[in-house]
Amino acid sequence: MEIPVTGYMYHADDSDSMHSHHLYITTWDGRQLPAHIHEFRGVTSFDGGHAHRYAGTTEPAPSGMQHTHQYFTFTSIDNQHRHQIRGTTGPSIPLPGGGHYHEFSGLTTVDGMMPHRHSYSGRTSR
Repeated sequence: MEIPVTGYMYHADDSDSMHSHHLYITTWDGRQLPAHIHEFRGVTSFDGGHAHRYAGTTEPAPSGMQHTHQYFTFTSIDNQHRHQIRGTTGPSIPLPGGGHYHEFSGLTTVDGMMPHRHSYSGRTSR
């Protein structure tokens, strides 16, 4: 059985040594799959005598099927520097009454006059 699918692919700037792409499906069996985003925010771990705040929105992903989101943002400037936050959320986690959220976690880039990094974790918006 063949199911017609359309979508688009983009080059993923992953740290993997292999060349990779991500595929976003936009139609499945003739049905349009709307895309959606989530907000995320939080505070990093306290390292090097300070913490950073961060906030952003995920990249779009298809609705109506299991998926993850890519995310990227910069932290607040504290102690005269900032860090990058980048990663992929976990899979969607359904909420009672509809909707879903994603969990995310990782480590910031190494930055600062005394080079260091912070850990972060949280849940996206509904």
